[in-house]
Amino acid sequence: MTSTPPRQSGRRTIAVTSGKGGVGKTFVAANLAAALARAGRRVLVLDADLGLANLDVVLNLFPQVTLHDVFTGKSRLQDAILPAPGGFSVLLAGSGLVEYSRMTPELRDRLRQVIDEVEPLFDHVLVDTGAGISDVVLYTVSLAGQVLVVVTPEPTSLTDAYATIKVLAAAQGRRQISLVVNQTRRPGEGRMVRQQLQQVVDRYVSPGLDAPVRLDLLGELPADPAVREAVQRRELLFETLPGTPAAMALAAIAGRLTA
Repeated sequence: MTSTPPRQSGRRTIAVTSGKGGVGKTFVAANLAAALARAGRRVLVLDADLGLANLDVVLNLFPQVTLHDVFTGKSRLQDAILPAPGGFSVLLAGSGLVEYSRMTPELRDRLRQVIDEVEPLFDHVLVDTGAGISDVVLYTVSLAGQVLVVVTPEPTSLTDAYATIKVLAAAQGRRQISLVVNQTRRPGEGRMVRQQLQQVVDRYVSPGLDAPVRLDLLGELPADPAVREAVQRRELLFETLPGTPAAMALAAIAGRLTA
């Protein structure tokens, strides 16, 4: 596997990623952006799940211009940055585009150029990556100063999260990775998940590295019926049901990021 060291930039760009799909990665990215915007931050969510994008569905947006139009030269980047519910901005990708299923030198250059151009304009750029450890996902993650891995307590999610962390440590030299544990069923389960993953990383990943890999728990999101309701209605939980347990947990995570 080719080593792709993380971009030597500030920490304002955060890759929101996951080992597997269906763990709430895009939900977390969108609602975390709303929480950060409410705290007075200028926030952009860049949908980098190229080819399988669904941020527009989560936000109930129908974009006329997407990242694909920017990549192909049909539109200017500034015309593709759109206002979203929740007071933040979005840069949406097209879906069903097979040309983004693998990394090419051209795609690499275009992704990097977009990040370079938008980063100075915002306090936080949240990059909603695809799931897994494909070359496209790993390169996209390498463009961020921070990595936030979304995981659930399910065994398959834990296994895939571990695989992602292992690759990021080996291929990108990541030594600090943040966790958000979604769909927890009881208080403290997020800490248990973080401890489980840390123990496995300490045993099988950190030995032989120049420094141990540290997993930081940013927070846990409880299993909350309001989340399903918001997703089905294509609304931001943080906007429509801000007093629910999951929304308050998201606000706490945003607070830790800004701190």
